[in-house]
Amino acid sequence: MSDQHHTLLIVGGGAAGVSVANNMRRQNPSIAIGLIEPAEKHYYQPGFTIIGGGAYTLKQATRNEKDLIHPSVTWIKEYAETFQPDENSVTLRSGNKVTYDFLVVCPGLQLDWGKISGLKETLGKNNVCSNYSVDHVEYTWTTIQAMQSGTALFTQPPMPIKCAGAPQKIMYLAADRFRKRGILDKFNIEFCNAGPAMFGIPFFAKALSKVVANYGIKTNFSSNLIAVDGEAKTATFEVTDSEGKKTTVSKSFDMIHVTPPQSAPDFIKQSPLANAAGWVDVHEKTLQHNKYPNIFGLGDATSTPNAKTAAAVRKQVPILVDNILNLMNSKPVEEKYDGYGSCPLTTSLNTVMLAEFSYGGKVTPSFPFLDPRENRFIWWIGKKIGFPWMYWSLMIKGYRIDIPHLESYAKKFMKED
Repeated sequence: MSDQHHTLLIVGGGAAGVSVANNMRRQNPSIAIGLIEPAEKHYYQPGFTIIGGGAYTLKQATRNEKDLIHPSVTWIKEYAETFQPDENSVTLRSGNKVTYDFLVVCPGLQLDWGKISGLKETLGKNNVCSNYSVDHVEYTWTTIQAMQSGTALFTQPPMPIKCAGAPQKIMYLAADRFRKRGILDKFNIEFCNAGPAMFGIPFFAKALSKVVANYGIKTNFSSNLIAVDGEAKTATFEVTDSEGKKTTVSKSFDMIHVTPPQSAPDFIKQSPLANAAGWVDVHEKTLQHNKYPNIFGLGDATSTPNAKTAAAVRKQVPILVDNILNLMNSKPVEEKYDGYGSCPLTTSLNTVMLAEFSYGGKVTPSFPFLDPRENRFIWWIGKKIGFPWMYWSLMIKGYRIDIPHLESYAKKFMKED
């Protein structure tokens, strides 16, 4: 027997969960909505890059969860433990059960710090830093400030990860800090990426290669960080050559920024909602579960092959909400999500390259007359002021923001490439 029942139950109170709850409330003021989320703090994670770069503060990126959820939404301050989709129920860690008519699953990603040997023991000291940790993001800035010379390594694990551009964004901010202090030539900066290129979309990868060259950064592809010894200042990488042969390479460092491997949360992987790879198994255009029609998923934990960014969530929320309302009204779901994602790539302390794209690596800008490869000051203002305002004041509050993004806007610039 369940302890409570909701017409709509949401698992996860991050960007996706709170936005869905508040958006649904604006569309339908009467249905019972429950939100399962144990955390009392809510973080604007896109701001973590510029916190690490010293241009933003953790306080600016933090709100109380209770202040974001509409008062008519029932906040269940617990962990979801298991799913019983055939019974339309979720069991909480406390043992209590919550039942639903419709379920939305969006718990975000799991950061697998333990997959890099020695990282947990040294993170936050010995100049080992990571913008992906709320507890250590400020230490990135502390480390950059203290550096006077030496080798600075920046790592990226195998995909998928939250915001594929983030591992290199902080590298550019650090390099620009060093340049402004007149000490860039005293550094050996290296980008060690488990992937094969600077960025997954060649149109932007080529432009980013110019940014790298401008800072004198060395790139190492197919190089996956597997161990860190903070006291010895040594990082160990598994390097794969063109024939697939793997070798182990050690590098000394004076500072290292680590992006941890990431995956769906364990309780999702072990659930009947997951596909073989552990992700919430949803249709990539409707966001409806492929087996259970009254279950939907969005955000970072789903199987959809889009970039895992807040911009993707912004586009997904109204589509998901409308599809649930369609089912409530005996209408068919609609295939409207095209895989849109956006990555504002901070290339210096006053410029950003705004990369926008959809499924299949299509370049789909929102601004028809602006070359998306250009590093622009206006997007830096967006990154620091405009996008956070849009997040807190519009998206999280359940307002709909639909700026058209079209592949045709990029065609002129693709021809010039």
